[in-house]
Amino acid sequence: MITVVIATQLREDRLGYLTAMHTSLDRQSVPWEAVIAIDGADPARLPQPLAADPRVRTLALPRPVGAACARNLALTQVRTEFCNWADDDDEFAPDAMAVRLQALEETGVGWCAGWSEDLHPDGSTTVWRCPTPPGRHEPGDVWTYWRSPEHTIPIGPTTILARTELVRAAPMGGLVQGEDYCAAVGVTSLAPGILLPHTVYRYRKYAGQMTAQPGYDQLEPAAREHAWHYGRALRAALTHQAHARG
Repeated sequence: MITVVIATQLREDRLGYLTAMHTSLDRQSVPWEAVIAIDGADPARLPQPLAADPRVRTLALPRPVGAACARNLALTQVRTEFCNWADDDDEFAPDAMAVRLQALEETGVGWCAGWSEDLHPDGSTTVWRCPTPPGRHEPGDVWTYWRSPEHTIPIGPTTILARTELVRAAPMGGLVQGEDYCAAVGVTSLAPGILLPHTVYRYRKYAGQMTAQPGYDQLEPAAREHAWHYGRALRAALTHQAHARG
C-alpha cells in the first residue's frame, strides 16, 4: 500500500538512526515497502536489518548527487499507490501509516499529513504543531499559512502521505537544502488534503542533524525564499487556470 522513500549517504554516525527508522516502519500495522537511495556510498554498508528485509529495496547511485536528486531518482522505483518521504535519522510514530491511510481511503483526497515531534537526545519529545490548522484544505490553501519566507513553514514535509502520482507531479526542488519545502507546497497545491491533529513523525534533534551543519544558516534564507515564491507562483497559476475554465 505504501512506499517510504529514504535518501542516505550511509554515514557512520547515522547508521544506528537508519536502523531505528527501519524499526519504526516495522511497527506499522499496514503493508509497506521502502526504497533506499544510497547517495554515492558503498551499498555493503547498509545495516543488516535493512539488507535482510525483502520489503526494502535499494537504488545505489554511482556518485553523491544530494538528497533532492536521490529522492527524485528513487521515486521512479515506487510501485505502490501511496508514498512518503523520510530522512535516514528520524522515525515514524507507531500508527503513522494507518491513521493517514484511513483518512485517504475514506475521503479520496490526494494527501494526508499530521504533526511532528522533536525527538531529543534524552528520549523526550516535544510536539511541533505546524501553522496550518487541522482539517480539510483545498489545493493551494496550505501555502497561505506560510506568511513569508522568514516565517515557519506551513506543514511538515515528511508528515505528508500522498498518492504516488501526485508526488511525481511535484518532485523535490533542485536545492541542496529545503528541497522538501518545494515538494510540500507542490503536493498541497495540486490536490486537496487533510491535516490530522495527530503526531505521525519524529524529528531527531542532535549535533549531526542537517540544521546543525556548517553553512546551513547561510543557505537557509535563500532556500526558503525560493520555495515560498514557488508556492505562490504555483498557486497563482492554478487559480488563473481555474478562473479561465470557469
